[in-house]
Amino acid sequence: MEDLIKIISNLGFPIVVSLILLLRIEYRLEGLTKAIQDLSQAIISIKS
Repeated sequence: MEDLIKIISNLGFPIVVSLILLLRIEYRLEGLTKAIQDLSQAIISIKS
């Protein structure tokens, strides 16, 4: 039983940290995508 608890504690922390980092990266990527779309529209409007 102690071995199971050790495995869960050793693997659980890295999994939680990985999920948190993935969510943060996803949020930033959405912001970057929006900024790129806005820049694209600005360039198109300048060319016109």
